[in-house]
Amino acid sequence: MNAVDNVVFLIEEEPTEEQMVGTELVDGQPGLLGLHEGTALTDRDDGWSGALPDTIFIFRGTMSRLCESREELTEEIAVTVTYEIAHRFGIDDDRLHDLGWA
Repeated sequence: MNAVDNVVFLIEEEPTEEQMVGTELVDGQPGLLGLHEGTALTDRDDGWSGALPDTIFIFRGTMSRLCESREELTEEIAVTVTYEIAHRFGIDDDRLHDLGWA
């Protein structure tokens, strides 16, 4: 099984208000770089066969405000995508921080 089977990757300008629930603003702007919406693979059972795809969002506006160069943007996109895929595998923020991904 491919680790990202049944996942949709979307680039959005900004997160919605609903996506921002529980997150912080940075200088009055959304600080959310990416988001995994779905159920972690570790929380699924056999009944998930044929389920709608999870979605990983990357937020262009937040990235653009954070990064000062194309190289920095490229690196941040790679880190954010990795981070969100990790959430798909049930790895939480604390563990990602422990592993040096934040």
